[in-house]
Amino acid sequence: MALIRVSEAARFLGVSDDTLRRWIDNGTLPASRDASGRLCVDGLDLATLARSQSQLPPDPALGGRSARNRFVGLVTAVTTDTVMAQVELQCGPFRIVSLMSSEAVRELDLKPGSVATAVVKATTVMVETAPDRAGR
Repeated sequence: MALIRVSEAARFLGVSDDTLRRWIDNGTLPASRDASGRLCVDGLDLATLARSQSQLPPDPALGGRSARNRFVGLVTAVTTDTVMAQVELQCGPFRIVSLMSSEAVRELDLKPGSVATAVVKATTVMVETAPDRAGR
């Protein structure tokens, strides 16, 4: 069982420590104490709550897609040259950066403030973890 301290858990959910403590007090999120007596939540319980609380805007695309990783957000920056462009989106708490042709930017009429969907389909997704506190 991975125990996560309240302050860190609150950051993962994008809420204040006080909000997380209220959720613990009202039974929305179970908690326990670690060996040092600090209030902690189980990582699995936190992940379950995070998934149930996540609410991205509805995806405006119609029809089926094989890509499951779709992030609806706002275009925050567009940098173009004659051939290539960099488009930045803010999708909830996530910053997504896409490199594409300048022609595609023009055809999609992408500019700061536009609503767009980032679709990510990759054969390689890297996952990292932090070393535990014992230094392993």
